[in-house]
Amino acid sequence: MPRSSVPPAPSPAPPLGALLRRYAAGTPLACEPVDQGLLNRGYRLATTRGRYFLKHHFDPETADPAAIARQHDATRRLAGLGLPVAPALTGTDGRTVAVVGGHAYALHPWIDGRHRNGAQLTEEQCRRLGALLGVVHASLERVMPPRRAEERAESADPADTFALIDDLLARVRRHRPADAFDELAERRLLERRDLLERHADARPPQGGSVGWVHGDFHPFNVLYKGGTPAAIVDWDRLGVQPQAEEAVRAAVIFFVRPAGTLDLAKVRAYARAYRRSARAAPSELSAAVHRVWWERLNDFWMLRWHYERGDTRADPQFPAASALAVWWTRRYDAVSEAFVG
Repeated sequence: MPRSSVPPAPSPAPPLGALLRRYAAGTPLACEPVDQGLLNRGYRLATTRGRYFLKHHFDPETADPAAIARQHDATRRLAGLGLPVAPALTGTDGRTVAVVGGHAYALHPWIDGRHRNGAQLTEEQCRRLGALLGVVHASLERVMPPRRAEERAESADPADTFALIDDLLARVRRHRPADAFDELAERRLLERRDLLERHADARPPQGGSVGWVHGDFHPFNVLYKGGTPAAIVDWDRLGVQPQAEEAVRAAVIFFVRPAGTLDLAKVRAYARAYRRSARAAPSELSAAVHRVWWERLNDFWMLRWHYERGDTRADPQFPAASALAVWWTRRYDAVSEAFVG
């Protein structure tokens, strides 16, 4: 899921008058915050000229107007290829990004639809989802600039993770009065330390071959109308990364069950369609599975949000996500086979 290195802050009310004048979008009738999303702020906006999604690019890591404009250009080009996206509207100044009071905003058409997780998808819809992500990756290669030789990220060093676990354990044990979240956090941290001690020699090499990716492909960033994707939204993390790893990360978010297991039948349907659509070799997916598994073993962003920043918005995701790392380790071969079989 999306992450930020900065703590949340109160979101200022959007300057509707100034923004709507820039887009010649009429006068406001209603403006309601959209609750979903961990990084930026969104609003359901109704005006005398229609319905819109107003996005406040609030997170400093993704709020650079030039980067946002690049994302908008990418989605405009993807729309031209027939992909389900919601390109930003162009203002009267010819720009898609409006900077008002030092804050960056964009106006998009409102897309009627709803988010659907893997439990709400049939196997046929899972195949369509995998094929769609493959088309996204292939299409981005067509519409984005040629990739430079990117330095590939090193995998997490378990020595650093052990130090982080110790720090988090100390924070958990200092929290008073202890609650159910603290009890689960301590148990999972001890459990994860044991797993890393037993699997420290499984640290993978650098990431695989890179390409343009959405960067944050998960259920809250895909809108469905009926059983069909109506729009892929939130392109804030558009960038160059190993594409197969995005496919694996997306699958383990879509198809994780509340108990922290994966629906492997749906993973298999999704992955086969992705491989065909993206022309990805099974070996590429197998290596990506290993790297993402290792990433999950060493990743504690939800606990860091909770204990370092006092931000509890990701807490509901923690039980399933923390259990998944353990279950995945125990069922490693079965998970890998689902992605490559």
